[in-house]
Amino acid sequence: MAFPPVVSPTDWQAARDALLVKEKEATRALDALAAVRRRLPVVEIAKDYVFDGPDGSSDLLDLFDGRRQLIVYHFMFSPGTDDPCSGCSAFTDNIAELAHLHSRDTTFVLVSRAPRGELEDFRTRMGWTVPWFSSYGSDFNEDFGLTRPAGETFGLSVFVRDGERIFRSYFTDRRGVDRLRGDFNLLDLTPYGRQEDWEDSPEGWPQTRPYTWWRLHDEYDQAS
Repeated sequence: MAFPPVVSPTDWQAARDALLVKEKEATRALDALAAVRRRLPVVEIAKDYVFDGPDGSSDLLDLFDGRRQLIVYHFMFSPGTDDPCSGCSAFTDNIAELAHLHSRDTTFVLVSRAPRGELEDFRTRMGWTVPWFSSYGSDFNEDFGLTRPAGETFGLSVFVRDGERIFRSYFTDRRGVDRLRGDFNLLDLTPYGRQEDWEDSPEGWPQTRPYTWWRLHDEYDQAS
């Protein structure tokens, strides 16, 4: 396996300082992008949706749990599936304590189209505590673009409320969700990165095709 160049501490510090300049530029660019995002207009959600959650039947306002803002991860889980999405599962694995979001008046939940019982069985297997709601029987997934002719997909929506009026402020999917995963961000700090063949890495670096190495967290030992 190829290995990074070995240099003196002085040369390493010089290379690190040069990279830091670029990292600070990227940080300022992300701050500026977030400032633009905070100024996006919103669209009112007037349609009634019914969800099945931990406390029974709920509407979209209930999902806020009394808070001002709501983040919904649209977990790709179709009714009757026997192959839950490994990417959505890994994303959820990266969600731990929600108290920090709650302290900023923000709630985080998962929503999927599968019936509540199927979600609960998988949630128990994975050991998750994140609130998970079923949109089974409603138009929620279709109306928000997560159920398409080709099948289910994933994404993340942000809502804000003014009293009982609900507004959608943001949506992202694909790489927009990818960048939120803590494990990916940590791997991006390592010499070998995510070790996927789309990455611009030196010759000889270990790489595989994207997605092929992903597993449910209790399946990695089985794959080794």
